[in-house]
Amino acid sequence: MMKLLSNLRKLSSQAGFTMIELLIVIAILGILAVAVLSAINPVEQINRGRDTGSRSDAEQLLSAIDRYNAFAGYYPWQDGASDTAYEIDPLRLWDEETDLANDAPCNVSDLLSAGDGAGCTGSNELKVTFFTRIFGSGYNYLSIYHGTEASNSTYVCFAPKSDAFKTEAAARVAAGVPADYPAGAIADATGICGPVGTPSDCVCLP
Repeated sequence: MMKLLSNLRKLSSQAGFTMIELLIVIAILGILAVAVLSAINPVEQINRGRDTGSRSDAEQLLSAIDRYNAFAGYYPWQDGASDTAYEIDPLRLWDEETDLANDAPCNVSDLLSAGDGAGCTGSNELKVTFFTRIFGSGYNYLSIYHGTEASNSTYVCFAPKSDAFKTEAAARVAAGVPADYPAGAIADATGICGPVGTPSDCVCLP
């Protein structure tokens, strides 16, 4: 008899969950999942990740422009070292504009990468795949801006998608920016960082 009771206890302890218990556990997990998703705001997190990628690409592009200028003695949108037309207002890279302020014959992307295989020799500062990616549909496009003077800084800007980056951009402008900062100019010229004629919420590096 004692052996029979012992076997019954073992069977009882080895029994699985009932259907009701499983449903309760699944319901609790569902409630927790909804609570977590509500707390972290997945859309904001995705947009922040994209903005972080855009910032990284802007840094790479800005560094490549600086290296090109240091080596060649002029910017890739200029015709040569004697060219005094420094301005881009702005160069929207996704348009692959060649008709700049000084009618430079080559695309900036060709000069910074492998060239065009014809008259434009590339510097290989960036890989061709870098430009293929940032010219792709759905990418948060970059803009290059440089003022009229040689002493002006070069900026690479993009329109942020996340609230965190928009707040950062607005705070930077509110705190005071250099006179050559393109915040208003890009909005006025293209509207890509806000309605034309209104203050821009672009993130501009450096």
